[in-house]
Amino acid sequence: MQFEPRDQFEQRQKKLEQIQALGHDPYPREFRWTDTPALLVEKYSQSTTAELESANREVRVAGRIVSSRLMGKAGFAHLQGAGRRIQIYVKKDVVGEKGFQLFHLLDLGDSIGVRGRLFRTKTNELSIWVEEIFFLSKALLPLPEKWHGLTDVELRYRQRYLDLIANEKSRQVFVTRARIIQEMRRFFDARGYIEVETPMMHPIPGGAAARPFVTHHNTLDIDLYLRIAPELYLKRLTVGGFDRVYEINRNFRNEGISTQHNPEFTMLEFYEAYSNYRDLMDMNEQLFALLAKNITGSTTVKYGGVELDFSKTQRLSMREAIIKYWPTAAGEAPALEKLASPGGAREITARYNEWAKRTSAPYAVAKGTLTDGEWTGLLFETMAEDKLVQPTILYDFPTDISPLSKQKPEDPSLTERLEIYVAGMEVANGFSELNDPVEQERRFLAQIAQGGVEVPKQLDVDYIRALCHGMPPTAGEGIGIDRLTMVLTDSPSIRDVILFPLLRQEGGEPSSASEAHGA
Repeated sequence: MQFEPRDQFEQRQKKLEQIQALGHDPYPREFRWTDTPALLVEKYSQSTTAELESANREVRVAGRIVSSRLMGKAGFAHLQGAGRRIQIYVKKDVVGEKGFQLFHLLDLGDSIGVRGRLFRTKTNELSIWVEEIFFLSKALLPLPEKWHGLTDVELRYRQRYLDLIANEKSRQVFVTRARIIQEMRRFFDARGYIEVETPMMHPIPGGAAARPFVTHHNTLDIDLYLRIAPELYLKRLTVGGFDRVYEINRNFRNEGISTQHNPEFTMLEFYEAYSNYRDLMDMNEQLFALLAKNITGSTTVKYGGVELDFSKTQRLSMREAIIKYWPTAAGEAPALEKLASPGGAREITARYNEWAKRTSAPYAVAKGTLTDGEWTGLLFETMAEDKLVQPTILYDFPTDISPLSKQKPEDPSLTERLEIYVAGMEVANGFSELNDPVEQERRFLAQIAQGGVEVPKQLDVDYIRALCHGMPPTAGEGIGIDRLTMVLTDSPSIRDVILFPLLRQEGGEPSSASEAHGA
């Protein structure tokens, strides 16, 4: 092994040999503990010296050494575990010659177990008077020089284990992420949903417009695609009689990396029979307000210096959002009727772009020939999407960009689709599910004919067959757990809420800290 700093690596290896010579297993198999540092601090932080002496409770605690100071025949150290630290006091007369020699051979980062009793020092710090030390693991590499304030962004992402040791805030982000998932499970379980698992390797990519990752199954000699969405399989289950179903799933999309995108991400996707997208809107208002309250203690959440109020959720159609957030400097906002008219969205986009050319505003770049609905979607993404800072339900999407959604009976150019935006980010996407097999086949074929790397290359015949067996009126939605965690933990990048985000390989072209943040 060749690790830097080499001198410390070799020095610590020698200490490990000395520890072994004292009779300690260099890699012991277990330690039976009674408490963690966090539990002791939480339970006894208010206990007085007299109360601790009276209780005379023996504890067995394990943790990582994060500070140490020797004073002749005694010494102090801090053990860190479960996100908290507690001081230990080691005296040669108590632990014995070999125990004290072991204490001398320990380095910052080493893991030990101790047996002893709680007391308070003269400075009133809650501590453990150690009676026995157990060696558990040697840190052959030191913690970063300024481990207590690890600030190298890429190092934090690349070596998350150091980040979790060094940054309590980072650790709390992932504890909170786990709580968010628990709360979501509790929410759906209480409403009679069944949690399921669907395939992560698909013979045909589907459920979303995205470039898939491709793999190959040797025995069957076929290409398979890592899941870009579980949607079509979950709707098959609805056909099969699972009226309320959800899955917490990993999805994979072979696309770019940014502060809001990681090629591997987590969603909660759910489907409810006999419901429509209006029911989803009501449910989402309840869910997001409940999550904010249970996770942060309030329905008002701070994100990036802005207060987000989850007790109030505005509702806008996509066309209404374009009109509402039309830049005043670009002249009078277009009329809703004009935006809905044939060719209207293209004309309005051209008008917007003429203004954008003269300013630093983003420009609506069209790739190929677009339909009216595609122009509407492009215009929204360019000029209105990032304005949806407060919790917003955006609904009534063009049919042209919603191949799996049911059309509005009074306006077939639109579908009963919604997206939820918070802090300018899309965090959820749902709709009244298209359950007409003939119309679904027509839309799939039109999508395939359109071509491109982000659309399926073949028709999912089995899904059409499933619809032919009859899918009841159904509403379904996917919620991005990563982005939702960003909001509820005030994290600026998706990499801050994914334990091991995808990074450029070490030794390749160097990445800067700004690149690690997707700048």
